[in-house]
Amino acid sequence: MPEEVKQPVETAPEIAPLAEQAHSANESAGDKAEDMPVPSDLDSGNVASAELAPSGEPLVDSKAKDESEKKQYKRGQTCKDRREFAAKKRRTRNMEQNDESKAPRERQEGDEPRKPKRRVALLIGFCGTEYQGMQVNPNARTIEGDLFKALCEAGAVSVENAESQQKVQLQRAARTDKGVHAAGQVVSLKMIIDDTDIVDKINAHLADQIRVWGFVRVIQSFNAKTVCDSRIYEYLLPTYVLMEPSTANMELAKSVPFDERQVPETSVEQMKAKREYRVSEDKLQFVRDAFAKYKGTHDFRNFTVTRGCTDSNSKRHMHWFEVSDPMLIQGTEWLSLKVKGQSFMLHQIRKMVGLVILMARSGAPLELIDTLFGGPRVNVPKAPSLGLLLERPVFDGYNTRVEKQTQGSTTPVTFVPFQQKIDEFKQKYIYEAIFRTELAESVFDGWVKSAEVFPEQYAYINKEGLIPESTIVDPGTDRRLRFNSAAGGKNAAGADSSDDEADSKDN
Repeated sequence: MPEEVKQPVETAPEIAPLAEQAHSANESAGDKAEDMPVPSDLDSGNVASAELAPSGEPLVDSKAKDESEKKQYKRGQTCKDRREFAAKKRRTRNMEQNDESKAPRERQEGDEPRKPKRRVALLIGFCGTEYQGMQVNPNARTIEGDLFKALCEAGAVSVENAESQQKVQLQRAARTDKGVHAAGQVVSLKMIIDDTDIVDKINAHLADQIRVWGFVRVIQSFNAKTVCDSRIYEYLLPTYVLMEPSTANMELAKSVPFDERQVPETSVEQMKAKREYRVSEDKLQFVRDAFAKYKGTHDFRNFTVTRGCTDSNSKRHMHWFEVSDPMLIQGTEWLSLKVKGQSFMLHQIRKMVGLVILMARSGAPLELIDTLFGGPRVNVPKAPSLGLLLERPVFDGYNTRVEKQTQGSTTPVTFVPFQQKIDEFKQKYIYEAIFRTELAESVFDGWVKSAEVFPEQYAYINKEGLIPESTIVDPGTDRRLRFNSAAGGKNAAGADSSDDEADSKDN
């Protein structure tokens, strides 16, 4: 508390002029001076506490004002009003605290001088095995997490900006799920590039399955996600998944209640026969015709997760879908599927592939794909993530526009200068990982057997092309109970019986 000061008034400079005016007026006007307004603090002698605003009015203590507001607000107000008032005060306090926390760190003596950052497109590739996807995620090992750590350790990101990726505005051209690979991926960020060996230094801090190919200086407004025109993906598929369903598994599905079924193991002889399978010309042509159906602009609501998908946000444009000739790898025949699309929804490619596989196995008509474009909601099978990889994002529109604006002085965002290194990396770390994992674990065999043993959810994939009512997704019911009822069982437990379950396990 400020110490009280008694008369004379001269000890308070801001009050003295008023006192002098009052004294002068008293001499000239006599008793009229008694009617002049004098601050109450002068009467009480508490001169030091009587601060005045420029207008001459006494200033009100802000803390006392807040307390007064609270008391006034509490009187005659509802509980809801008081909660809103308290919430508003908390928001204001939090904003003030955030402003303080965002204040730039004071540079200390001995700190290195600041180095300029430049916006770049960082070109990378990676094998997604043992990673929980591309995008950084707390408590998970991700590609972005390891990449950002390497950027900081190599000096491409300063110590001041090492706390968060947001400080360097890091953005990726495409997201990849758990276990999905990328031969070419683009990450945009602000990076320190004055070191001519910065790429080698970054790679030195990365595992061999993640490589930085190089970087390209880009304009300040460049964002890898929004500037990207389209993406090209590849999916590697063993042809034995196109074989007709197992008679034994079909009988199992008919004779055993839904909740009592178990996926049988594949014997060594059975697996050997599957790997010796070679696709026929007719079936290969069917597969090519089916994937060609995806070309153009369609409503792909059936090819992504159920929740959050509406008519307005489920349309996508596919430029092309190509199917290679069969290739023999370690005794197993494979197909390479490549698709170029403007953008893709979650699990869209894996569901497009999964549907064609089961159509080829069951002899369903090609028109089924047309029916599922914007048609009734059904559970479309999701092929394994093992075979999927991002070939590269495409920036043709940006490259053309910037070339015109800068008369060719800006380097285009392209993987062409690094193609040889990319091909070698893809063969050694991506293709080999896919082939090795399939040979050891028979991932695709397990997937098709699950579809055979629990066929109720895919009953719409039939030779007639008719969609049974039991397979139509009703958000208000549990599909597993419906399948179980159709199969005559008590409870439901099936492979990939709902997108929600599958997403939580393999996203």
